[in-house]
Amino acid sequence: MLETTVFVGLDTDKAGIDIAVAEGEIGGEVRYLGRIAATAAGLSKAIKKVQERHPRLAIVYEAGPCGYGIYRRLNAMPGVVCQVAAPSLIPRRAGVRVKTNRRDAIALAKLHRAGELTAIWVPDAAHEAMRDLVRARGQAMADLTRHRQRIAGFLLRQEVGYVGKPWTKAHRLYLTGLTFAFPAQQRMWTELLTALDQAKARRERLDQLIGEQIPSWSLAWLVEALIVLRGFQRLSAAIVAAEIGDPRRFSSPTQLMGFLGLTASEDSTGEKRRQGGLTKTGNSRARKTLIEAAWTYARAAKPSEHQAAGQPALVAIADKARHRLSLRYRSLRIAGKRQTVAIAAVARELAGFVWAAAHAAGPKVADKTAA
Repeated sequence: MLETTVFVGLDTDKAGIDIAVAEGEIGGEVRYLGRIAATAAGLSKAIKKVQERHPRLAIVYEAGPCGYGIYRRLNAMPGVVCQVAAPSLIPRRAGVRVKTNRRDAIALAKLHRAGELTAIWVPDAAHEAMRDLVRARGQAMADLTRHRQRIAGFLLRQEVGYVGKPWTKAHRLYLTGLTFAFPAQQRMWTELLTALDQAKARRERLDQLIGEQIPSWSLAWLVEALIVLRGFQRLSAAIVAAEIGDPRRFSSPTQLMGFLGLTASEDSTGEKRRQGGLTKTGNSRARKTLIEAAWTYARAAKPSEHQAAGQPALVAIADKARHRLSLRYRSLRIAGKRQTVAIAAVARELAGFVWAAAHAAGPKVADKTAA
């Protein structure tokens, strides 16, 4: 007699985990098992207790701040298959106005049994560590930008202007030489400049750390492939690789474009078809990097600055991207499209070239895990 798979929903937070079980097929019994402490030992004990009656478990929980530790521990247990559900794609009833941890756990179990949940791609621990490093660099850049904005705002209030390109070495020397009438302002000004220098130093340290880690990274080959494409430097290529993972896990370029939120939204009914702006439902960091890279195609196509030694297929893809995307941008602008709309279209097609470059340069064995 075949063992029946039982579906388990976990609603997780920093304090505890609510557990619900859905048995059999749709319409079968659904039970709430209770709430346990959010510890590895407590969860393992609870799952083993459920397995005493139901050896085969299909477990799911929402992606969130609790990370992927639960996913990795549960999948290491015999008879357990765990998935992490995309929160934005979980079906919600518009008329339901009561939300509790208990209800969420029960809903996850029932939806998992019905096959209504979309599992996300979970990186391995080494990839997640690299992604954390890349994201820390993004946070450092955001901090640096905020410090610059504070300085610019203060100088604007003091009616102090600067003729020249801002945030260069010459500009920094100019800022050092500024003096103000009141001691309080002068002390505050010194603190602003010190914070600016610290933020810049932190960003530079993280840039160096990322460069040191890339050669030993499992996706080093993808970084080297992407820098052949126009608009990518080593850092931007590392950001895309860290956020997307191996692009070959997507079955088509269109699927990758959808993951990045670069496809057009649509609200159609009957014979009426209406398209809107980008969905922006995917990975925002990778999308932003691709859009920044797309701006380089607003200029005339030039020979590639990078060459992929021994990989003529990759060079051919880069050359095709140079000409096609530059022409695409000019055609849209001539047609009267706004510059931002044209750049978004270029970024969408650039994602397709990223997908093609990964197939041309990557190892023979690819991870086909669903997005």
